[in-house]
Amino acid sequence: MDRLLGEKGIPKDSAAGRLEFARLTEQRRRADLAEEFRPVERGWCLGSEEFRQELLAATGSLQPTHYGAQRREVQTSRALRLLREEMGRLGWQTADLLQAAKGDERKVRLAARIRKETTMSLKWIAENLAMGSWTHVSNRLGAQRKRESLKSEN
Repeated sequence: MDRLLGEKGIPKDSAAGRLEFARLTEQRRRADLAEEFRPVERGWCLGSEEFRQELLAATGSLQPTHYGAQRREVQTSRALRLLREEMGRLGWQTADLLQAAKGDERKVRLAARIRKETTMSLKWIAENLAMGSWTHVSNRLGAQRKRESLKSEN
């Protein structure tokens, strides 16, 4: 309690000190704090970029209380993590991703995984996997689904 009162310049915990604390608290309650809280209103995370990345990594699933900006950021983070994992598994660097054909089967498999595990758009997938237009990605994913359904029927 002494620390809290000391933060407000109140020397000791007494009746007079508590009255002064109540007065200061009421004064702050009535103050216009819109500018002070604007960063919180505009974003879902208040802290450093490193802290925000830790929160994104720790977010296992989205809840109904998560809003648009946070949902997009979590999904983008998840998709980029999948992309990095797959590139590592393939032993690819960014240059390898750019040099591989737009319809390379490895890219198509990764696109299908990203599409299945995230809500990323076909346009995002096309841009980040260097697969040309989003319609090309759509066509390749459709052809892959068709091949897989034929395999499962046989």
